[in-house]
Amino acid sequence: MAIDQLRAFLKKMQTDPIIKNEVLSSSTADDVAQIGLKLGFEFSGDELLRFSGQKVGKVTVKKNDVPGEYN
Repeated sequence: MAIDQLRAFLKKMQTDPIIKNEVLSSSTADDVAQIGLKLGFEFSGDELLRFSGQKVGKVTVKKNDVPGEYN
């Protein structure tokens, strides 16, 4: 189940400063999902976004709304 994978990834991130830095420097939820996938955790960026507002340990998932470019 992807939510279980996401929770496990967030727990791992709390104990590994290298992963935490990668996540914090990511631009998109899909980038975070790719970091998780490299470590064996399977969840999508969309699932991560839907998890916004929930807390796992010391981590609260927060969706950042960044305005797009306007022409």
